[in-house]
Amino acid sequence: MTYRSLLRKFSPDLAIDLGTANTLVYVAGKGIVLNEPSMLAVDRRSGDVVGCGTAARDMLGRTPGNIVAIRPLREGVIADFKMAERMLNYFIQKAHRRRTLMRPRVVIGVPSETTEVEKRAVLDSTYRAKASEVHLVEQPVVAALGAGLPVTEPSGNMVVDIGGGTTDIAIISLSGVVYSRSLRVAGNHMDDAIMEYIKKKYNLLIGERSAERIKIDVGSAHPLSKTISTEVKGRDLIHGLPKTITVKDDEIRESLSDAVGAIVAAVRVALEHTPPELTGDISERGIILTGGGSLLRNFDERLKVETGIPILMADEPLASAVLGTGKMLSDTKLLKKMALN
Repeated sequence: MTYRSLLRKFSPDLAIDLGTANTLVYVAGKGIVLNEPSMLAVDRRSGDVVGCGTAARDMLGRTPGNIVAIRPLREGVIADFKMAERMLNYFIQKAHRRRTLMRPRVVIGVPSETTEVEKRAVLDSTYRAKASEVHLVEQPVVAALGAGLPVTEPSGNMVVDIGGGTTDIAIISLSGVVYSRSLRVAGNHMDDAIMEYIKKKYNLLIGERSAERIKIDVGSAHPLSKTISTEVKGRDLIHGLPKTITVKDDEIRESLSDAVGAIVAAVRVALEHTPPELTGDISERGIILTGGGSLLRNFDERLKVETGIPILMADEPLASAVLGTGKMLSDTKLLKKMALN
């Protein structure tokens, strides 16, 4: 065993899907070892982190006033540099079970239209979290790779990755990005829209977790064959008391119409910018959907009606990006070709 391979044994390379809502970590040779919310719980008095990931999410809305939940990423990019560094350090150490002897090489997916300043923020935060090397790759490219698309072949592949903070759309051929667009409308935007709708229509205040549950339970992008409903608990804004209401799928579909419409419109624009030869490939092969937001009921049906193109769901939509990033770890040639830095 060489010295270099010995170092790799004690410090396996990491692939990180640093998402606005969740962070997934893939360890070379082991697969996905971590999937936790991109969140920290911080004591405002001391500045100490009292919880990270799942522990921080479980504290949401159930802590004293001095404990606040912080999401270091907003719309797919780092918004709080120091908190992102502390969160990354926690996730890297946890992925290595806190027994690492060397600093790992890390590959991270970032949104397509990430600025140079935003890229630098990701790089600096990851290096400060004790990484030896950091490589950035475009989110839709690794999502396509993780979904099993032949991105290295001379044919058109289209992927729509709907995450928590951004929707990334890309046309890929011969390991290159022919067209890409990062839309800052995605799952979190949908949750906000539901909270605002419930507030305006019912004078009921609900939290992020309740809005996400409503989206999962009855949310849809296209009419359903059968009406479904769910109970919603919150605080009555008029009387200040707890209140329970029932909402139906058509109401939530209405609240999500702007967000869904923006994503569909962005997909249509991408198709309009695609070279004719690649358009034929996409029409035959279909558009691949990945990301948690793509699981919204009948989103695939809505997209099919709007584009006239077959829509396919990735086998593991929630993990496509990190699985594709993980493949980059073992394919140095492809990584060098696709890395943004």
